[in-house]
Amino acid sequence: MILSYHPLIEGHENRLTAHREPDEGDREAIRAADAVILPQGFRPSWWAGAFVGCGKAFPDYRLRFPHPGKTGQARLFAELGLPHPRTVAFGGAKEFSGAPEPPFGYPCVFKPDWGGEGEGVALTHEPKDVARLLSGNAGRGGFVLQEFVPSGGRTLRVAVVGDQLAAYWKVAPVGAPLRAGIASGGSLDRESDPGLMEKGVEAARDFCGRTGVNLAGLDFLFPLDRDTPLLLEINWFFGRRGLGGSDRFYELLARAVDRWLVAQGLPPLPGA
Repeated sequence: MILSYHPLIEGHENRLTAHREPDEGDREAIRAADAVILPQGFRPSWWAGAFVGCGKAFPDYRLRFPHPGKTGQARLFAELGLPHPRTVAFGGAKEFSGAPEPPFGYPCVFKPDWGGEGEGVALTHEPKDVARLLSGNAGRGGFVLQEFVPSGGRTLRVAVVGDQLAAYWKVAPVGAPLRAGIASGGSLDRESDPGLMEKGVEAARDFCGRTGVNLAGLDFLFPLDRDTPLLLEINWFFGRRGLGGSDRFYELLARAVDRWLVAQGLPPLPGA
């Protein structure tokens, strides 16, 4: 029996997380299921219940909740030895006060722990810039300082939907090299430098093979002076415009779920 909590993927039994904690009925259904399908947005308790109670859950979020935010991802990348921009994580303003200059020096990039599409990201040139940004982010918790890697204002997004990977460039507007996200005025480019795009896809495939990640938007930087991709961040929620819109995304998602079920030794969902 396939239990689906995704509102657009029909299983043999269907429920909704509905911004709540799992109850005893959910726990019983999960224990009886051969596999559980979850939506992208759910509380950690749902993942723990599905993965522990059933053992087979899509998407694979084993890395997401133990490594929250950009500080958690910085720790993850270091633990896995992945090529990434050098990064120093801070738990908050008090931890930064009196800390030595980051080993990569200034200018460097300030990123608050939470937020996407470049929200709160800024280039800093001295500690006073960081202090000013922290005063504007009071109460938002941790942050990272990351070395500034000139990349021509481009970030390579590799969208991972099951075993299907799609790559495209996010290009920042002129004069705003850190604003490559579409919501920040950036644009998409699916054609330029196909060789670099393929290197990014290979790096994403290797990352997914090592970690089990099967639904995420992986962002890579290519330094101007070399063609080795640096993993910038994992976006557990990601825009769909680069994939062709929401309808196309859900087509890819349904296909990914069926392929994942077959890989688990289970039949695809009815109507697949």
